[in-house]
Amino acid sequence: MSRNIIAILRGLRPETALSITDALIAAGITRIEVPLNSPDPFDSIAAMVAHAQGRALIGAGTVLDVAAVDRLAQIGAKMVVSPDTNSAVIEATKAQGMLSYPGAFTATECLTALRHGADGLKLFPAFKLGVDGYKALAAVLPKSVETYAVGGVGPADFAAWRAAGITGFGLGSHLFKPDYDATKVGHLAKECVTAYDAAFG
Repeated sequence: MSRNIIAILRGLRPETALSITDALIAAGITRIEVPLNSPDPFDSIAAMVAHAQGRALIGAGTVLDVAAVDRLAQIGAKMVVSPDTNSAVIEATKAQGMLSYPGAFTATECLTALRHGADGLKLFPAFKLGVDGYKALAAVLPKSVETYAVGGVGPADFAAWRAAGITGFGLGSHLFKPDYDATKVGHLAKECVTAYDAAFG
């Protein structure tokens, strides 16, 4: 089962990148981003891409400019996640054949992102938008668009967001903190996967 869960590994270090990647994949999470404000993020991403060998979709988060997009393409990343709706970043991502998930919060930002080619939307910060806010926003979005609730949303919230129509989640501290080892990440990932499967059937 392919799950629309993006693991956000903020603060990940290259020396633990591969063990954490394996733990996530084993638990059933196969979309993984390393935010670019982590230590040596390009080193981690390049190693993870080579190690995963197609078992997971590896990419970067906190991507703010086209130069970063180009560098990610060179090391084999497949996904670009941004905190904002930057049309140049979206278009560069798509030109390089990668998936684009820009951050958006308002109807204007969401529709602008989609017009520039975004594959899906990162609704951030989701805890401020709330389920009711998302329901209102969803009324003006294309029915087929992928939407990810990111920021302050965890396994206990999955069912309510799913009922509102969300298609996925980006999970940071519910899955990973820099001092977590692979065993702990694997345990937390299994909890998230169980809650996701219960919500999405």
